[in-house]
Amino acid sequence: MHSSLLRRLGAGSALAAVALLPLAASAQTSVKPEEIVVTGSIIPTPKREIATAITVLEGPEIELRGYDSLADALRTQPGIAVTNTGGAGQPTALRVRGEEGYRTQLIIDGVKAADPSGVQVWPSFDNLLATGDVQRIEILRGPQGFIYGADAGGVVNVITSRGAGPLGGNLSLDGGTFGTKRVNASVAGGSDRADYYVSASDFKTDGFNAQTADTLLRDKDGTDNTTVHAKLGWNVGDDWRLQLVARDIHATTQYDGCSFPTVYDCVAKSDQTTYKVSADYDGKAVTHSLGYSATDIARDSFAAGAREFAARGQLGRFEYTGSYRPAAQHTLVYGLDLQDERVTTDAHAQRNQSGSYLEYQGRLGKSVFVTAGARRDDNDEFGSHTSSRVSVAFVRELAGGNALKYRASYGTGFRAPSLFEAAYNRSPFSYPPAAGVALSPEESKGLDLGLDLDTTNGLHFEATLFDQRITDEVFFDLDTFSGYLQSAGSSASRGLELAAKKRLGQRFELLANLTANDTEDTADQQRLRRPKRFGNVGVQYEPGEKLRFIVNARFARDAIDVGGIALPDYNVLDASLAYTVSKTLEIFGRIENAADAKYVEAIGFNTAGRTGYAGVRLRF
Repeated sequence: MHSSLLRRLGAGSALAAVALLPLAASAQTSVKPEEIVVTGSIIPTPKREIATAITVLEGPEIELRGYDSLADALRTQPGIAVTNTGGAGQPTALRVRGEEGYRTQLIIDGVKAADPSGVQVWPSFDNLLATGDVQRIEILRGPQGFIYGADAGGVVNVITSRGAGPLGGNLSLDGGTFGTKRVNASVAGGSDRADYYVSASDFKTDGFNAQTADTLLRDKDGTDNTTVHAKLGWNVGDDWRLQLVARDIHATTQYDGCSFPTVYDCVAKSDQTTYKVSADYDGKAVTHSLGYSATDIARDSFAAGAREFAARGQLGRFEYTGSYRPAAQHTLVYGLDLQDERVTTDAHAQRNQSGSYLEYQGRLGKSVFVTAGARRDDNDEFGSHTSSRVSVAFVRELAGGNALKYRASYGTGFRAPSLFEAAYNRSPFSYPPAAGVALSPEESKGLDLGLDLDTTNGLHFEATLFDQRITDEVFFDLDTFSGYLQSAGSSASRGLELAAKKRLGQRFELLANLTANDTEDTADQQRLRRPKRFGNVGVQYEPGEKLRFIVNARFARDAIDVGGIALPDYNVLDASLAYTVSKTLEIFGRIENAADAKYVEAIGFNTAGRTGYAGVRLRF
């Protein structure tokens, strides 16, 4: 199976292959400090010890790329493909390794940013901006995020900035094509005792006609988004920290294709409020983290000015995580969470779920790192379920300070049918064969095999083979539109991920990733809108001089849409730069789709041609 994937990397991905082959060429640079990540097991862990597939996207790179949407920044990473239907603010599906978007968890500062008001409880990337408060993003790919209760897609963990030092801040203004205007502002500061970070973003664009079927109005479908964020911390003592994180998003988007008969004058309004209060203790051998988070999302849809649909979803979570390290080579991670989920439309639905987990992390000698853990979830509608993960990493020190890591992990997950899915088959809108069908949870499992190479001449290379499956998959009956059914077989996603970074001299860095992905539904047919090959190739001019820039080419091959219709292959070239005028002033700009490629991500939906944006950033 995997050999056939390798053969398919051929001519269609020549751009990526050319970039990857010379990466072992010589250059000189120093080894970077050891990278610490938290997504694998919630507690901070050196990345060299982690056996799961995790990538990190740092805030300065996100800022330099300049994308309005966080999904556009994430699609530059291995294993991630994005389908956007009509521009900014429009429905956006972010798929990790070919899985549905609702099978991936989005965490923002410890808050499970899921939207229970939709058909599935899934992360909404439609209105998630690439705001200036994002410090880093860690992406765990595959069903190995058992501590979070993650499903097959994995975990996207967004970590925002924390204030420090004297009062400071920044203000950025930019605009461009489609009447786009964006303002980002923040103030931050802190001491050993307390810190604060407060930011606000306002984004507006007239957009373009979202659907090709809209040949009557042919109007622009734009969006208006205001996001406010705050992170406040108080260090009670040397070991204790109290923190409050809050985020509010208000968005209004025009779109096409609502109501019946079809209307092309549609408006969607969304108000999202999330917050988390937490207390953290960090001792020498013991840590404790206790928190409560809440998400409240209200949605309204209008067709030609008349309200068509309204829904409100609420998610409350109490969480505790602890760790105990009896010796340097042994760590236990344990915790529990209690979740209350509510949806209100014409009726009200509610569900509770509790979970507990335990993981052992160990080191054998200086080179072997192992983990083994399990999670137990108890859903008051669907009963109990156990998920687990085992992993092993072997780090081999090579000559000259280079290192090669071999890694393997196996994990399982599950997804309970959403409140909407479970209720639909009991509603008057359902009829045979779906009417009265009682759904059961989906189950997923996945295996990763990989290696990472890090050299003192500035090369990082990683390769990962993955194979994951979903059984008892819930799907809507598209043949008779009777409701939700459950598959008798299993769907699969297999593939190979390649990623590399290579320093070229002191300032340049070559970036490349390539994903070959075979996806199959329960009928052994390719899943819709999943390219079999996709990736990115780019070059970045690193900070250190006044000028910074990054050029990125992304490509997708061999995807199909509804009815088995082939989506055209495409290449899209983006470029962005920033120039430091002084310590307080920077000018920046970007061109998206610089070659003005005509491409389609979903049949029936338009995409933007060449667009340009420019702005200034003030720091104080």
